[in-house]
Amino acid sequence: MTESFDWHKEAEVQWDGRAGFWNERSKTMWDDGSRKDIIPFIEKHLQKENSILDIGCGDGYGTYRLHKSGYIATGMDLSNEMISKARERLNQNEIHFIQGDISNMPFSDGSFDAVMAINVLEWTEKPAVALQELFRVLKRGGTLYCGILGPAAGPRANSYPRLHGEKAICNTMMPWEFEKLAADYNFTYLDGFGVYKEGVKPHHHEGLSPDLRQALSFLWLFMLRKEGE
Repeated sequence: MTESFDWHKEAEVQWDGRAGFWNERSKTMWDDGSRKDIIPFIEKHLQKENSILDIGCGDGYGTYRLHKSGYIATGMDLSNEMISKARERLNQNEIHFIQGDISNMPFSDGSFDAVMAINVLEWTEKPAVALQELFRVLKRGGTLYCGILGPAAGPRANSYPRLHGEKAICNTMMPWEFEKLAADYNFTYLDGFGVYKEGVKPHHHEGLSPDLRQALSFLWLFMLRKEGE
């Protein structure tokens, strides 16, 4: 990877280019696909009318689902094209959407009761910096619902060019690495679950240790609590 490579700018350009593709598929993913269990899981743990930031919101359909579930939802994404799609689809008077970078968010300390970050940290240059920002904008005792791609996820192929020394905007952080990183930055693991491809059946992963279950996953959803200030 060359010194002149600007991860932030390249990520913005690439996600702008994927906005149309994402917009065509996001509703299906949240309603019936790999993300269908995430918001029902959040509803079991987070009280209605709490404030929640959907960071890396894409075209905003997940943010909309949070709003319909009774939360005060805010959506933010690095891609201006994604934010434009969100604003076209949804009532701006009900949901606030903003373009911005997870590593430098325009929110005050302790702004949100919760944060939802699904497949976001895998696309950051410095996950630790992004995680510190998530910690900062959460209220004390607030919850982070973070989805990290597992080894079986197709999007992991986006990091392959790095093996040739070429530029890439997808890092190689795995769920078990994120769990350790979160503990390093004063997050406590509360609960979570795995999402698996169709070929992985319950008997394949039941009874395995958490890290081995994560190794078979397409995505692992972590529920974490912010400890301290």
